[in-house]
Amino acid sequence: MRISTRSQVDPFIVMDVMQAASAAEAAGRHIIHMEVGQPGTGAPTGATAALAKAMDDGALGYTVALGLPALRARIAQMYGEWYNVDLDPNRVVITSGSSGGFILAFTALFDTGDKVGIGAPGYPSYRQILRALALNPVDLPTSPDNRYQPVPADFAGMDLKGLLVASPGNPTGTMLDHPSMKALIEATQGQGASFVSDEIYHGIEYQKKAVTALEITDDAYVINSFSKYFSMTGWRVGWMVVPEDHVRVVERIAQNMFICAPHASQVAALAAMDCDGELQANMDVYRANRTLMIDGLRAAGFTSFAPPDGAFYVYADVSGITDDSRVLARDILDKAGVAVTPGLDFDPIRGHQTLRFSYARSTADIAEGIARFKAYMAAR
Repeated sequence: MRISTRSQVDPFIVMDVMQAASAAEAAGRHIIHMEVGQPGTGAPTGATAALAKAMDDGALGYTVALGLPALRARIAQMYGEWYNVDLDPNRVVITSGSSGGFILAFTALFDTGDKVGIGAPGYPSYRQILRALALNPVDLPTSPDNRYQPVPADFAGMDLKGLLVASPGNPTGTMLDHPSMKALIEATQGQGASFVSDEIYHGIEYQKKAVTALEITDDAYVINSFSKYFSMTGWRVGWMVVPEDHVRVVERIAQNMFICAPHASQVAALAAMDCDGELQANMDVYRANRTLMIDGLRAAGFTSFAPPDGAFYVYADVSGITDDSRVLARDILDKAGVAVTPGLDFDPIRGHQTLRFSYARSTADIAEGIARFKAYMAAR
């Protein structure tokens, strides 16, 4: 049986790292996980309690394709609380995680062969989802001088049909300020292209609040998720905000592709939004871990990186140590028992000289991982 050309996507290298780390654990080793962008905490207790009650009350069947009205309204309320944005709940679409949001957005906005710009380094699944939909991802190599975020000059004259940005970004944790976001939106719209803002790490910020594209324009797609700040990775529920005249377009696609996001996850997500105490306690852990990671990596000899503004990653240049980040990551796993992600996942051209370190796990794990890095580097 033939295999389609659209199926020829690259593997997600971090998943291979996870598999190697799991094999080491199965062999009896204690592995510190710094490869995965997954909170070490579970869903807030208020979320699980709400779901238990809902399950006792009756069956959880399909919802409408756009999602539970109460959840859409609560998300719209959050935009007022977080950003002072007056958002119509009718523009909110509940999705099967941010991944479902990207599939819906790319299907709604682009035609076969359209060129869509994505910053490099960037989340690898952007590229692979675009390819699977017969679209043409265009890597925009970003500069450390711009904190690994794209600027209008990076795509001038490229005839893009869309631009996708992420702030805070994965793998760098760097953010766009209001003038930078505005410049990108205006440059994109000036080319007649669509603007998509990945805001999945909003809420996980350190010195200042992240800027949402909705503070600047209604003519954009914004994608977010309950996976990161709300600590609900396995629940597979997220949302998108689309222009008013795109709601029915996205709804028709969602009806056919997904029917709806999981009802149970929507119930839990609604309750999670009012669990501020637990969510801020998680942030206290990330703040402590960020300091440990920044100071510890520098002390171990990993000194070339932009300190993250948000998310829970450090993306380090290791060109002074190796020209093959994949081999280095494997060596760190084998000799130090720490799993980290090679930069090739995020930047196919320059990623052989970078590593991503995640500090999403417990503070004790991060401290132990740093101690192992120091010992590893001292023995090199």
